[in-house]
Amino acid sequence: MYFTDRYHAAMELARRLEKYKNEDGVILAVPRGGVPIGYYLAKHLGFALDLLMTKKLGHPANEEFAIGAVGIESIIIEEAYQIPKEYIQQQTKRIRQELIDRYRKFMGDREPAVLKNKIVIVVDDGVATGRTILATLKMLRSKEPKKLVVAVPVASMEAAEMIKKEVDDFICLFTPTPFYGVGRFYEDFSQTSDEEVVALLKELNERGKAA
Repeated sequence: MYFTDRYHAAMELARRLEKYKNEDGVILAVPRGGVPIGYYLAKHLGFALDLLMTKKLGHPANEEFAIGAVGIESIIIEEAYQIPKEYIQQQTKRIRQELIDRYRKFMGDREPAVLKNKIVIVVDDGVATGRTILATLKMLRSKEPKKLVVAVPVASMEAAEMIKKEVDDFICLFTPTPFYGVGRFYEDFSQTSDEEVVALLKELNERGKAA
């Protein structure tokens, strides 16, 4: 057991992210488990907090196997799998609408953060296979950030090695072997509720307006 809960993990990560404090940056938290971590880091670093709204696009023969990722504005597909265009179009439309609905639920009428020329730090409570985040990073790179960073408390060794190659900075506190799943490394890994996500985002948003 490495972490008491997500806030403990965030405090440990904050020490490694100190070099970015008060830079012009955005924390992109993966909902829902990444939001408590993103909330703490955004407050600590003086960054804006937004949500990373992407979802894996599963293979038609096995939905758990990611062949790409869909975002609100873009999509990345691994062309090598030669998936029928009709399947990709149908799944993309369905997933994108789901992401838009969730974003509105969490963020209200706020527009997604502008990432160009910003330090963009992607955070989650951990990474297992890393396939979805890898496709997502390619999507984010097209937004022309000044620097693309991934910061997670724990990741599998395989995922860590792959992510390192796609970012400017990869910060991970533990890469245990064998890796039995993210939740095994937290004492409290209870599910983050929609209500908690909304409350944390609202607090940071109101703080930003008052600043």
